[in-house]
Amino acid sequence: MWNFQRAPRRDRRDTPRDPEYAFFSVAEGALFRAQVRAAFAEQGLEVTLRSKVAGDSAGRHFGLTHLASLCHHDPGGTKRWPRLIRERVTALLRTVDGPSPLETLAPNQLRARLHPLVVARDLVGPRSARHRHVRDVAPGLCEVLALDLDEGVMTLTDDRLASLGDLDGLRERALANLRALPVENHTVWRGAGSIRFDVVRCASSFTSSRVLALDGLVSDVTGAEPGPDGALVALPHRRALAFRVVESPRDSSLVGTLNALSAFAQADFAAAKDPVSPDVYWWHGGVLTRLIRHDAGRPEFTEDGAFEKLVRRLAEHGADGY
Repeated sequence: MWNFQRAPRRDRRDTPRDPEYAFFSVAEGALFRAQVRAAFAEQGLEVTLRSKVAGDSAGRHFGLTHLASLCHHDPGGTKRWPRLIRERVTALLRTVDGPSPLETLAPNQLRARLHPLVVARDLVGPRSARHRHVRDVAPGLCEVLALDLDEGVMTLTDDRLASLGDLDGLRERALANLRALPVENHTVWRGAGSIRFDVVRCASSFTSSRVLALDGLVSDVTGAEPGPDGALVALPHRRALAFRVVESPRDSSLVGTLNALSAFAQADFAAAKDPVSPDVYWWHGGVLTRLIRHDAGRPEFTEDGAFEKLVRRLAEHGADGY
């Protein structure tokens, strides 16, 4: 039996929206900022909030977009925000007050920890002069190079990457590190009939980013290469990746699996502390195409002619799932 959790209760979408965080209402935005100030004050810091950044008297600046996203998707709603914000601010200050890994680790140690990280596009914001290496990988998703550290993940700006080598070489090294991650937990979700998909869950914050090297992951998990028609994929949060390889020339449960995978992704996304996307994508030849987009918890099929042709072709070969 499928066990999906409800999305957090939110203010209605027709209430006035926050000018900086569109996923918040005006009231939620004000509450978030008040609790951010309170969390910093508990650490002895008075901060000024401008745009999506908190600044202190020492000239340090702390981005708040990711924290706002975590609050937005927390399944406990606003009642859990104070604890979540306090924990994140405490961890952030503990990290910035200590020596930077860029100062304590040798270049070869840093390159060994480098991975590509897939995140929601709105967490990075408009591409700036400091993040020209950021790549869009699908609607709503982008890739940024980051370090895998004991205390968490550290994204890198272009100038910091330049000290480690040329960008193309660093990305190849990062992908190699990604492919080498172990698969700690693999299960198969099964629904009615032949509906099923594979789920990989690991402790690494780069687990969902393995969608960038999905062919290798599929081979590691199933012992077979993806077929010519690719796979359905979902990456609800950083520590999980779900996929279903399209079984050509017949796949009688593809559409049913797409719907089940959508429900799974939305539920896992809503419950996650490190969400990535509630959407479902089609991985085909290394390219990700969004098939289902969730808007305020409601799934919406985003038409794709190539995928529709695939479904019709499967139907013509005797599939009964269309």
